[in-house]
Amino acid sequence: MSSEQGSTTLTDAEIGPTGRPVTVFPEPPVLSSHGPARVIAMVNQKGGVGKTTSTINLGAALAEAGRRVLLVDFDPQGALSAGLGTNPHELDVTVYNVLMDRKVRIQDAIQTTAFENVDLLPANIDLSAAEVQLVNEVAREQVLDRALRKVSDDYDVILIDCQPSLGLLTVNALTAAHGVIIPLICEFFALRAVALLVETIEKVQDRLNPRLQVDGVLATMYDARTLHSREVIARLVEAFGDKVFETVIKRTIKFADATVAAEPITSYAANHSGADSYRRLAKELISRGGAP
Repeated sequence: MSSEQGSTTLTDAEIGPTGRPVTVFPEPPVLSSHGPARVIAMVNQKGGVGKTTSTINLGAALAEAGRRVLLVDFDPQGALSAGLGTNPHELDVTVYNVLMDRKVRIQDAIQTTAFENVDLLPANIDLSAAEVQLVNEVAREQVLDRALRKVSDDYDVILIDCQPSLGLLTVNALTAAHGVIIPLICEFFALRAVALLVETIEKVQDRLNPRLQVDGVLATMYDARTLHSREVIARLVEAFGDKVFETVIKRTIKFADATVAAEPITSYAANHSGADSYRRLAKELISRGGAP
Protein backbone atom coordinates (compact mmCIF):
# COMPACT_ATOMS: atom_id res chain seq x y z
CA MET A 1 0.00 0.00 0.00
CA SER A 2 1.18 3.50 -0.71
CA SER A 3 1.22 6.35 1.74
CA GLU A 4 -1.20 9.22 1.36
CA GLN A 5 1.55 11.73 0.71
CA GLY A 6 1.41 14.22 -2.14
CA SER A 7 -0.96 14.37 -5.09
CA THR A 8 1.15 12.69 -7.72
CA THR A 9 0.95 9.28 -9.30
CA LEU A 10 1.99 6.37 -7.11
CA THR A 11 5.63 5.38 -7.52
CA ASP A 12 4.92 1.71 -8.22
CA ALA A 13 2.71 2.83 -11.14
CA GLU A 14 -0.30 0.83 -9.98
CA ILE A 15 -2.91 0.89 -12.76
CA GLY A 16 -6.49 1.74 -11.77
CA PRO A 17 -9.77 0.48 -13.30
CA THR A 18 -9.71 3.26 -15.93
CA GLY A 19 -6.37 2.02 -17.25
CA ARG A 20 -4.49 5.04 -15.89
CA PRO A 21 -1.89 5.10 -13.12
CA VAL A 22 -3.56 5.54 -9.73
CA THR A 23 -3.24 9.06 -8.34
CA VAL A 24 -3.12 9.98 -4.65
CA PHE A 25 -5.28 13.10 -4.37
CA PRO A 26 -4.33 15.63 -1.70
CA GLU A 27 -6.45 16.31 1.35
CA PRO A 28 -8.86 19.17 0.51
CA PRO A 29 -7.73 22.56 1.82
CA VAL A 30 -9.58 24.02 4.80
CA LEU A 31 -11.96 26.79 3.72
CA SER A 32 -11.77 30.07 5.61
CA SER A 33 -15.21 31.19 4.38
CA HIS A 34 -18.22 29.75 2.54
CA GLY A 35 -19.83 30.57 -0.81
CA PRO A 36 -20.58 31.41 -3.48
CA ALA A 37 -21.54 27.85 -4.35
CA ARG A 38 -20.47 25.91 -7.37
CA VAL A 39 -23.61 24.25 -8.77
CA ILE A 40 -23.27 20.72 -10.15
CA ALA A 41 -26.05 18.80 -11.92
CA MET A 42 -26.01 15.00 -11.71
CA VAL A 43 -27.56 14.07 -15.05
CA ASN A 44 -28.32 10.96 -17.03
CA GLN A 45 -31.63 10.33 -18.81
CA LYS A 46 -31.26 6.63 -18.11
CA GLY A 47 -32.66 5.50 -14.77
CA GLY A 48 -30.88 3.22 -12.33
CA VAL A 49 -27.37 4.48 -12.99
CA GLY A 50 -26.64 5.68 -9.45
CA LYS A 51 -27.53 9.38 -9.72
CA THR A 52 -29.28 9.62 -6.36
CA THR A 53 -26.80 7.36 -4.55
CA SER A 54 -23.93 9.43 -5.93
CA THR A 55 -25.60 12.74 -5.06
CA ILE A 56 -26.14 11.71 -1.43
CA ASN A 57 -22.72 10.14 -0.92
CA LEU A 58 -20.65 12.70 -2.81
CA GLY A 59 -22.52 15.43 -0.92
CA ALA A 60 -21.79 13.72 2.40
CA ALA A 61 -18.11 13.25 1.49
CA LEU A 62 -17.78 16.93 0.54
CA ALA A 63 -19.47 17.86 3.82
CA GLU A 64 -16.96 15.66 5.70
CA ALA A 65 -14.25 17.71 4.00
CA GLY A 66 -15.70 20.87 5.56
CA ARG A 67 -17.79 22.03 2.59
CA ARG A 68 -21.30 23.37 3.13
CA VAL A 69 -23.52 21.38 0.79
CA LEU A 70 -27.09 21.83 -0.47
CA LEU A 71 -28.64 18.76 -2.09
CA VAL A 72 -31.48 19.61 -4.48
CA ASP A 73 -34.01 16.86 -5.17
CA PHE A 74 -35.16 17.59 -8.72
CA ASP A 75 -36.91 14.30 -9.37
CA PRO A 76 -40.69 13.95 -8.75
CA GLN A 77 -40.04 10.46 -7.35
CA GLY A 78 -38.41 12.12 -4.32
CA ALA A 79 -35.76 9.42 -3.92
CA LEU A 80 -33.11 11.86 -2.71
CA SER A 81 -35.46 13.26 -0.06
CA ALA A 82 -36.40 9.75 1.10
CA GLY A 83 -32.72 8.73 1.10
CA LEU A 84 -32.03 11.44 3.66
CA GLY A 85 -34.86 10.41 5.97
CA THR A 86 -37.61 12.76 4.74
CA ASN A 87 -41.07 11.47 3.81
CA PRO A 88 -41.73 13.24 0.49
CA HIS A 89 -45.51 12.72 0.73
CA GLU A 90 -45.77 14.65 4.00
CA LEU A 91 -44.08 17.83 2.78
CA ASP A 92 -46.03 21.07 2.50
CA VAL A 93 -43.29 23.15 0.87
CA THR A 94 -40.96 21.67 -1.72
CA VAL A 95 -38.86 22.76 -4.69
CA TYR A 96 -42.13 22.74 -6.69
CA ASN A 97 -43.57 25.58 -4.59
CA VAL A 98 -40.31 27.51 -4.91
CA LEU A 99 -40.45 27.23 -8.70
CA MET A 100 -44.13 27.95 -9.21
CA ASP A 101 -45.02 30.47 -6.48
CA ARG A 102 -43.01 33.69 -6.31
CA LYS A 103 -44.24 34.27 -2.73
CA VAL A 104 -42.49 31.10 -1.48
CA ARG A 105 -38.91 31.75 -0.35
CA ILE A 106 -36.40 29.04 -1.11
CA GLN A 107 -35.14 29.39 2.48
CA ASP A 108 -38.57 28.21 3.69
CA ALA A 109 -38.32 25.01 1.66
CA ILE A 110 -34.74 24.06 2.59
CA GLN A 111 -34.44 21.55 5.43
CA THR A 112 -31.47 20.80 7.64
CA THR A 113 -30.60 17.11 7.68
CA ALA A 114 -29.22 14.87 10.41
CA PHE A 115 -25.81 15.16 8.77
CA GLU A 116 -23.48 18.06 9.50
CA ASN A 117 -23.02 20.59 6.68
CA VAL A 118 -25.72 18.95 4.52
CA ASP A 119 -29.03 20.70 3.76
CA LEU A 120 -31.85 19.46 1.53
CA LEU A 121 -34.24 21.15 -0.90
CA PRO A 122 -36.82 18.34 -1.11
CA ALA A 123 -39.22 17.25 -3.84
CA ASN A 124 -42.25 15.02 -4.23
CA ILE A 125 -44.74 14.04 -6.93
CA ASP A 126 -45.99 17.65 -7.18
CA LEU A 127 -42.84 18.44 -9.16
CA SER A 128 -44.13 16.39 -12.11
CA ALA A 129 -46.74 19.14 -12.70
CA ALA A 130 -44.02 21.78 -13.02
CA GLU A 131 -42.87 20.40 -16.37
CA VAL A 132 -46.29 21.21 -17.87
CA GLN A 133 -46.87 24.48 -16.01
CA LEU A 134 -43.45 25.94 -16.82
CA VAL A 135 -44.07 25.71 -20.56
CA ASN A 136 -46.02 28.98 -20.49
CA GLU A 137 -43.58 30.83 -18.23
CA VAL A 138 -41.27 33.56 -19.45
CA ALA A 139 -37.61 32.39 -19.34
CA ARG A 140 -38.91 28.98 -18.30
CA GLU A 141 -35.44 27.38 -18.47
CA GLN A 142 -34.05 29.76 -15.84
CA VAL A 143 -36.53 29.36 -12.98
CA LEU A 144 -34.32 27.08 -10.88
CA ASP A 145 -31.27 29.26 -11.51
CA ARG A 146 -33.10 32.33 -10.16
CA ALA A 147 -34.15 30.43 -7.04
CA LEU A 148 -30.70 28.97 -6.27
CA ARG A 149 -28.97 32.34 -6.67
CA LYS A 150 -30.75 33.52 -3.50
CA VAL A 151 -28.92 30.94 -1.37
CA SER A 152 -25.71 30.54 -3.36
CA ASP A 153 -23.65 32.49 -0.82
CA ASP A 154 -24.67 30.12 1.99
CA TYR A 155 -23.06 27.02 0.43
CA ASP A 156 -19.85 25.84 -1.18
CA VAL A 157 -21.43 23.17 -3.38
CA ILE A 158 -25.00 22.68 -4.62
CA LEU A 159 -25.68 19.22 -6.08
CA ILE A 160 -28.84 18.77 -8.18
CA ASP A 161 -30.21 15.23 -8.48
CA CYS A 162 -32.05 15.24 -11.84
CA GLN A 163 -34.86 13.00 -12.98
CA PRO A 164 -34.13 10.36 -15.65
CA SER A 165 -35.25 12.44 -18.65
CA LEU A 166 -34.02 15.29 -20.81
CA GLY A 167 -37.16 17.38 -20.34
CA LEU A 168 -37.65 20.93 -19.12
CA LEU A 169 -36.71 20.15 -15.50
CA THR A 170 -33.33 18.73 -16.55
CA VAL A 171 -32.76 21.73 -18.86
CA ASN A 172 -33.49 23.96 -15.83
CA ALA A 173 -30.85 22.09 -13.83
CA LEU A 174 -28.30 22.42 -16.65
CA THR A 175 -29.06 26.13 -17.00
CA ALA A 176 -28.49 26.65 -13.26
CA ALA A 177 -25.29 24.59 -13.15
CA HIS A 178 -21.61 25.38 -13.54
CA GLY A 179 -20.74 21.74 -14.07
CA VAL A 180 -22.25 18.38 -14.94
CA ILE A 181 -21.37 14.97 -13.52
CA ILE A 182 -22.64 12.06 -15.61
CA PRO A 183 -23.04 8.90 -13.50
CA LEU A 184 -22.90 5.89 -15.80
CA ILE A 185 -23.49 2.26 -14.92
CA CYS A 186 -20.89 -0.08 -16.42
CA GLU A 187 -23.21 -1.64 -19.02
CA PHE A 188 -23.28 -1.16 -22.79
CA PHE A 189 -26.94 -0.08 -22.87
CA ALA A 190 -26.02 2.84 -20.62
CA LEU A 191 -23.22 3.86 -22.98
CA ARG A 192 -25.62 4.19 -25.91
CA ALA A 193 -27.70 6.87 -24.15
CA VAL A 194 -24.76 9.18 -23.46
CA ALA A 195 -24.50 10.63 -26.99
CA LEU A 196 -27.99 12.15 -26.69
CA LEU A 197 -27.15 13.58 -23.26
CA VAL A 198 -23.93 15.17 -24.54
CA GLU A 199 -25.92 16.71 -27.42
CA THR A 200 -28.38 18.23 -24.91
CA ILE A 201 -25.53 19.60 -22.79
CA GLU A 202 -23.98 21.22 -25.89
CA LYS A 203 -27.31 22.83 -26.84
CA VAL A 204 -27.68 24.28 -23.33
CA GLN A 205 -24.07 25.56 -23.49
CA ASP A 206 -24.78 27.16 -26.85
CA ARG A 207 -28.17 28.72 -26.15
CA LEU A 208 -28.65 29.17 -22.40
CA ASN A 209 -25.56 28.66 -20.25
CA PRO A 210 -22.14 29.19 -21.89
CA ARG A 211 -20.32 28.63 -18.55
CA LEU A 212 -21.57 25.00 -18.34
CA GLN A 213 -18.91 22.31 -18.52
CA VAL A 214 -18.72 18.56 -18.07
CA ASP A 215 -16.88 18.01 -14.78
CA GLY A 216 -16.60 14.30 -15.34
CA VAL A 217 -18.12 10.94 -16.16
CA LEU A 218 -18.50 8.70 -13.10
CA ALA A 219 -18.45 4.94 -13.65
CA THR A 220 -20.81 3.26 -11.17
CA MET A 221 -21.75 -0.33 -10.26
CA TYR A 222 -18.37 -1.51 -11.52
CA ASP A 223 -17.50 -5.17 -11.09
CA ALA A 224 -13.81 -5.85 -11.74
CA ARG A 225 -14.50 -9.59 -11.99
CA THR A 226 -16.48 -9.21 -15.23
CA LEU A 227 -14.96 -8.60 -18.64
CA HIS A 228 -18.11 -6.63 -19.50
CA SER A 229 -17.45 -3.96 -16.83
CA ARG A 230 -13.82 -3.64 -17.87
CA GLU A 231 -14.77 -3.29 -21.54
CA VAL A 232 -17.33 -0.56 -20.77
CA ILE A 233 -14.73 1.41 -18.80
CA ALA A 234 -12.29 1.09 -21.69
CA ARG A 235 -14.95 2.39 -24.09
CA LEU A 236 -15.74 5.26 -21.73
CA VAL A 237 -12.10 6.34 -21.55
CA GLU A 238 -11.87 6.02 -25.33
CA ALA A 239 -14.87 8.35 -25.75
CA PHE A 240 -14.28 10.85 -22.92
CA GLY A 241 -10.55 10.58 -22.12
CA ASP A 242 -9.55 12.48 -18.98
CA LYS A 243 -13.18 13.50 -18.39
CA VAL A 244 -13.72 10.03 -16.89
CA PHE A 245 -13.13 10.24 -13.16
CA GLU A 246 -10.25 8.08 -12.01
CA THR A 247 -12.42 7.13 -9.04
CA VAL A 248 -14.75 4.25 -9.92
CA ILE A 249 -17.70 3.22 -7.74
CA LYS A 250 -17.80 -0.54 -7.31
CA ARG A 251 -20.98 -2.57 -6.99
CA THR A 252 -21.83 -3.40 -3.37
CA ILE A 253 -24.99 -4.22 -1.40
CA LYS A 254 -23.88 -1.73 1.28
CA PHE A 255 -25.25 1.17 -0.83
CA ALA A 256 -28.72 -0.39 -0.75
CA ASP A 257 -28.41 -1.02 3.00
CA ALA A 258 -27.45 2.63 3.56
CA THR A 259 -30.45 3.77 1.49
CA VAL A 260 -32.80 1.67 3.63
CA ALA A 261 -31.23 3.25 6.74
CA ALA A 262 -31.71 6.72 5.12
CA GLU A 263 -28.04 7.54 5.62
CA PRO A 264 -25.05 8.26 3.40
CA ILE A 265 -22.64 5.33 3.31
CA THR A 266 -19.99 7.62 4.85
CA SER A 267 -21.89 7.50 8.14
CA TYR A 268 -23.73 4.16 7.80
CA ALA A 269 -20.55 2.18 7.06
CA ALA A 270 -17.77 4.71 7.54
CA ASN A 271 -14.94 2.22 7.02
CA HIS A 272 -16.41 0.45 4.01
CA SER A 273 -14.62 0.66 0.66
CA GLY A 274 -17.76 2.29 -0.83
CA ALA A 275 -17.45 5.17 1.65
CA ASP A 276 -13.74 5.48 0.80
CA SER A 277 -14.60 5.65 -2.91
CA TYR A 278 -16.89 8.66 -2.43
CA ARG A 279 -14.34 10.38 -0.18
CA ARG A 280 -11.78 9.83 -2.93
CA LEU A 281 -14.24 11.18 -5.52
CA ALA A 282 -14.72 14.32 -3.40
CA LYS A 283 -10.93 14.81 -3.28
CA GLU A 284 -10.65 14.22 -7.02
CA LEU A 285 -13.46 16.69 -7.77
CA ILE A 286 -11.85 19.36 -5.58
CA SER A 287 -8.38 18.78 -7.05
CA ARG A 288 -9.84 19.07 -10.57
CA GLY A 289 -11.37 22.44 -9.64
CA GLY A 290 -14.93 21.08 -9.73
CA ALA A 291 -15.58 22.13 -6.14
CA PRO A 292 -13.97 24.70 -3.81
